[in-house]
Amino acid sequence: MADEVSNSSSRPLLPASASATALLLLSTFVAVSGSYVFGCAVGFSSPAQSGILTDLGLTLSEYSLFGSISTIGAMVGAVLSGKLADLLGRKGAMWFAELFNLVGWLAIALSKNALWLDIGRLSTGFGVGLLSYVVPVYIAEITPKNLRGAFTAANQVILFPRAVFVIFTSELLNKKGRNVISGTIPCLIQLVGLFFVPESPRWLAKVGKWDGSEASLLRLRGRNADIFEEAAEIREYTRSLEQLKESGLMDLFQRKYAHSLIVGVGLMVLQQFGGVNAIAYYASAIFLSAGFSDRVGTTAMVIVQVPVTVLGTLLMDKSGRRPLLLVSVAGTFLGCFIIGLSFLLQDLKLWDSSPVLALVGVLIFGGSFSLGMGGIPWVIMSEIFPINVKGVAGSMVTVVNWLGSWIITYSFNFLAQWSSAGTFFMFAAVCGVTIIFIVKLVPETKGRTLEEIQESMLSFN
Repeated sequence: MADEVSNSSSRPLLPASASATALLLLSTFVAVSGSYVFGCAVGFSSPAQSGILTDLGLTLSEYSLFGSISTIGAMVGAVLSGKLADLLGRKGAMWFAELFNLVGWLAIALSKNALWLDIGRLSTGFGVGLLSYVVPVYIAEITPKNLRGAFTAANQVILFPRAVFVIFTSELLNKKGRNVISGTIPCLIQLVGLFFVPESPRWLAKVGKWDGSEASLLRLRGRNADIFEEAAEIREYTRSLEQLKESGLMDLFQRKYAHSLIVGVGLMVLQQFGGVNAIAYYASAIFLSAGFSDRVGTTAMVIVQVPVTVLGTLLMDKSGRRPLLLVSVAGTFLGCFIIGLSFLLQDLKLWDSSPVLALVGVLIFGGSFSLGMGGIPWVIMSEIFPINVKGVAGSMVTVVNWLGSWIITYSFNFLAQWSSAGTFFMFAAVCGVTIIFIVKLVPETKGRTLEEIQESMLSFN
């Protein structure tokens, strides 16, 4: 490693964060392939429903179990995600997750009964739960501070092929096996791609591989980059943490970690209870109950969400996390309020155009959520926890997110039977609380190294 640095010293050195290198772009692409796996796993059940019901003769309740059991697997994967990412490394954890995803897809493709179908779905859920933590953490740890927000948010951008997958394959790929092939492709891309990208330099430093950490950083920043300052900061911060014992779950509840924990868990709870999965999973049913075409409505959602997500990614390292979050949540509040108002007007028979109002509300909600609230909580989660507790903290935050997702997706139909208008007004109220939460507690992390962010979170207490 010393030879590499001395050889590079004869050439002009560039600031380490001057630009994104080809290897950094490749590493990010390989990592976010896991998010495409996530999208396919979630989106698979909708277009494949008619084919699976016909092929295997399942009842609707059996298919409902198949559709929802992945969330249980994801929660198990989330519980273990931090420990596995610390034990195996970020790359090793992604490899491990993809093995479960491939086994799960094959079990679904070859299943002859409901049992193997559920086992396959549970396996893909486990893999997705693990990836949902390790992907944003890996990207945050390999990216320079001036690009970290946009690169980590790319994890959210690539989720939107899921929406396209659900809508446009419902007719073109409604056979079970052909949908499974679509799901295995990104798994194989990530498995192969991981051979060509470096391990996280911060994880290598954490496990005492100092030369490997510097070599990884030099590869990521470019041969002509000056990595001295960044490498020294990682080394100094890691050595300060070596004095601390390995942290368990109960250690996370120390006062010094309180601010990080409240922000990380709070954003995930508010993200889920703001109604995103109610709209994402049941958009078609919402449009139909409001009296609007589900095909037109879901297609319009994709047309709005994809460019807005890209816009949010581009703005994150310019406007900052907090301003983008506040604009995003204000939009979700307005969207939920408009949807609730459309159902209220429909119930009271006061306005014939309430279905159009429901469409407007869903589009405002979807576009606003995609702008910031969809991706930024994951970005912040990957930034605010010190590396000695990042594993256990990340597991807790990810479990909370999946648990919230299950609660909302399970309870939404019951809430809608009680009152569709009341349900969306409740979601709007949660969005209002989220605005206050962001203003009072969420830090701005733009343009700061991970070590600077984590030191400031500790000093907050």
